[in-house]
Amino acid sequence: MDARTETQHIPLCVDLDGTLLAADTLWEGVAIILLRNPLMVFAMVYWAAAGKARLKYEVAARSGREAADWPYRDAVLARVKRERESGRKVILVTGAAESVALGVAAHTGVFSSVLHSSKAINLTSRRKREKLIEEFGEGGFDYMGNSRDDVPVFDAARKAIVVAPDAAAEKWRRAHDAERLDIGKAAPFAALKSIRVHQWAKNVLIGVPMILNHDILHMDAVLNVIVAFFAFSFLASAVYVINDLSDLTNDRRHPKKRNRPLASGQMSVPMGLMLALCLLVASLSLTLLLPYDFALVLGFYALATTAYTFVLKRKLLVDVFTLAGLYTVRIVAGSAATGTELSFWLLSFSIFFFLSLALVKRYVELDEYDGRDGAQVPGRGYLAVDFEMVGQAGISSAFASALVLALYIHSKEMQEMYTLDWALWPLCPLVLYMLLRIWMLARRGMLHEDPVVFIMRDWRSLVTMAIGASLVLAGALGTP
Repeated sequence: MDARTETQHIPLCVDLDGTLLAADTLWEGVAIILLRNPLMVFAMVYWAAAGKARLKYEVAARSGREAADWPYRDAVLARVKRERESGRKVILVTGAAESVALGVAAHTGVFSSVLHSSKAINLTSRRKREKLIEEFGEGGFDYMGNSRDDVPVFDAARKAIVVAPDAAAEKWRRAHDAERLDIGKAAPFAALKSIRVHQWAKNVLIGVPMILNHDILHMDAVLNVIVAFFAFSFLASAVYVINDLSDLTNDRRHPKKRNRPLASGQMSVPMGLMLALCLLVASLSLTLLLPYDFALVLGFYALATTAYTFVLKRKLLVDVFTLAGLYTVRIVAGSAATGTELSFWLLSFSIFFFLSLALVKRYVELDEYDGRDGAQVPGRGYLAVDFEMVGQAGISSAFASALVLALYIHSKEMQEMYTLDWALWPLCPLVLYMLLRIWMLARRGMLHEDPVVFIMRDWRSLVTMAIGASLVLAGALGTP
């Protein structure tokens, strides 16, 4: 019997969590259930006290995860398919609950049989080793795994194939010169990508009240704005991570969002939870350095953005009004951090301006479903047929913002602050130019990111804002 024929008679046993899947089914299920209902933590403590097998069983029964929702490792799945097509027996051997294991086996259609945990027995580590020795004898199987729990199984296998190993599995692999399956390059800086540092550009709005009140040379105000910027940014990033955790299913079904660190499995659920907690602590620590009013505004933002994450983003139109409001809250936060009075006109302008940008964000999403009138955007309250309506509302909001700005410039309040108030009138066409250009790019399918972030990166928008800032400065030159 040659080596190839011998191998065909040796079953290949494949682990699930972290090996076939770039995720841990238990942790993901726990996160989904707790984000849905935090009070379930008490039930989980009770199940865990009865054993990890019981916890897995109960979580799997309540998480609502489907086999198609998991992030599969393409390289592992391709290897398993080749082995099966060659006539080899391939077995899924996992510590996951029965419903999860059988669902994956049925979805992939590549496994000869399945061994899994039961309600009473957690099939991991030494229990898995003993089960495989009982079934095939020591050295009578090959095993593909990834973690510390798999090391005892590696020792009993004829051949070990290591996939995306943790420290213990990698140490074992090097000591035994075992095969490491190439799953492609891991994305560097997954945590940095998950907190979306580029989105922090939105928080420069915190400095708007200080600038418009001509306090930019007051160091106390400048320092408060800088601290407020980072407090807001850390909190927003924590919410981004929590949002990604709550939206894993929809993200994995999206052509672009599926590559996010949590959705793709580049970052684990425990790491995501720890990252969100660290960001929240950092935000709270900085908030303690600022006036009490800022803490109230930041608290309101936290409540509003949490409500948006779990409920409001799925509601028709409510989502875009909420987004516009959240942008405006940043301006209110800047006022609270520096003790600057806010103008009714400034708040009105910001609502219409950011409503237009929020609508263009939804417009771009709907554009992907153009022509499929009955198609619904996953996780949203919109149908593809709403495409033109959203566009009309967004462009109308752009013109409304320019109108409010014109009324603001003509107001008694502005005339008292700027003796050369006529220099501010070109701001109106500049605002319209910037907004209408974004809408035209969106209609051409050339806008592929958050419109506020686009403005901060686009050189034409930056030049437009620089001209606007110069006009404001010119208007202030004659101020007594």
